[in-house]
Amino acid sequence: MEKQYVVEDIRLSESWRLFKILGEFVEGVEKLHDLGPAVSIFGSARITEDNPYYKAAVDLAGRLADNGFGVITGGGGGIMEAANRGAAGKNGRSVGLNIVLPHEQEPNPYADIKIEFDYFFVRKVMFVKYASAYVIMPGGFGTLDELFEAVTLIQTDRIKPLPVILFGTGYWSGLMEWIRQQLLENKMISPEDLDIIHMTDDPDEIVSIVKRAVGM
Repeated sequence: MEKQYVVEDIRLSESWRLFKILGEFVEGVEKLHDLGPAVSIFGSARITEDNPYYKAAVDLAGRLADNGFGVITGGGGGIMEAANRGAAGKNGRSVGLNIVLPHEQEPNPYADIKIEFDYFFVRKVMFVKYASAYVIMPGGFGTLDELFEAVTLIQTDRIKPLPVILFGTGYWSGLMEWIRQQLLENKMISPEDLDIIHMTDDPDEIVSIVKRAVGM
């Protein structure tokens, strides 16, 4: 009898988890459905305010806001804070999709739309669903995860094509060279797959790419 109760408790907890997951989807859609064109910006939470990439993220997000784009980030510190700060400074729409983590992730004060998630996969859907482009600034494993997931979804036609832009040639050129030498030369990817990814140091070029993507 005790074993039966344990099984029933597990089933009940799994059922309630499904409701919580659904609730996170509902909250995200309700808060973002009127967002309009927006760009998801990713990058390290560990970058400090005096870092040139922090300043570049503030500048880029401000330029995007000036051109009518909202900015979506993971809602934490570092690059995420900088991007939300840049958008908010230009009175743009500034979204922070925060994730509950045991360390590193504290919500920044610059997002005017804040949503907190327990589930990474729900949060990932919100990033891609409401983005007209992805901008990938220097970051670690989480940033790489967002980069390669977006590229894979585009490559496999699971989502509409959107620009995936690497900001910082000094940071990303080694990765792109490895992709060409290993993945492309060994026929792990097709030559046209490389067209999904853009790399630049020019914020004006990023704005132009994003505007073209939405027909502006």
